[in-house]
Amino acid sequence: MSADTAAVTKPDHTEKKKKDDKKVDWLAEIRGLFLMLLAVFAFHSFIAKPFYIPSESMLPNLLVGDRLVVSKYPYGWNWSSVSFHLAPRGDWRVAPATPEYGDIVIPVHPERDEDYIKRVVALPGDRIAVRDGQIILNGAAIAQEAEPPLDLPVDANSDCTGFYDPTFLVTGEDGSQVCRVPVYRETLPNGATYLIIDHTSQELDDFPEMTIPERHVFVMGDNRDHSSDSRAFGMRGLMGPVPLENIGGRAEFITFSLDGTTSLNPVSWFTSLREGRAWTTLRPAIATGKSEE
Repeated sequence: MSADTAAVTKPDHTEKKKKDDKKVDWLAEIRGLFLMLLAVFAFHSFIAKPFYIPSESMLPNLLVGDRLVVSKYPYGWNWSSVSFHLAPRGDWRVAPATPEYGDIVIPVHPERDEDYIKRVVALPGDRIAVRDGQIILNGAAIAQEAEPPLDLPVDANSDCTGFYDPTFLVTGEDGSQVCRVPVYRETLPNGATYLIIDHTSQELDDFPEMTIPERHVFVMGDNRDHSSDSRAFGMRGLMGPVPLENIGGRAEFITFSLDGTTSLNPVSWFTSLREGRAWTTLRPAIATGKSEE
């Protein structure tokens, strides 16, 4: 071989291999994303999901802006358990169970795929009536014991105007405005006890006696004068007892609460948090000397 002969250069596949390594396997990426979304959907449908309080119907126990965890399994599973209401309506139930007095549940409107949040006050077979705002359960009046007025926060999410009574808006001990509401303690037959607001006379204060059908419960909001619930048969009401297959879960606890001032500014994500709301249980207390049935 002469010195003038050009050296033979072997092709370098290293650069080509690097380019091949950089190629994205889009099919695998899409499959991974789908599996992740499916896992989230399954968790939300069968275990637990977040819930946002948009109205004042459950005052004083739940404020507009509260974020909750709702468990899906306490009463079994049904069409309303499935997130986004993707399942067709039906009367089927898997591992069925009946709520207890005082449970805060998530009923779905009988005609619209719209979630409500209310408290169970009557069970299958019970006779219930409401007279002058007081529950009459199986012929016995459920006591409403007056407690000292309660100060609720006044902020962008709760401005106190929903009561239509300007005397509720007062100045608190620290100089800030609060919504001072009259409250009563209600205690159901199993000892479940909680606060309610009943401050005026209105149409839903009276409801004729009826017997709750099997596989149904009667639900009411804690803010008795401002709640569209089982007592209400209008456009917004739940139109009587709620079928158990229309109950999508049970409220368990508050994760955090926002006062309505949250914006795109990251600082507001912290300044808009209400103090003292996080991790508050939503399971009703049991009065001393009472036990669950």
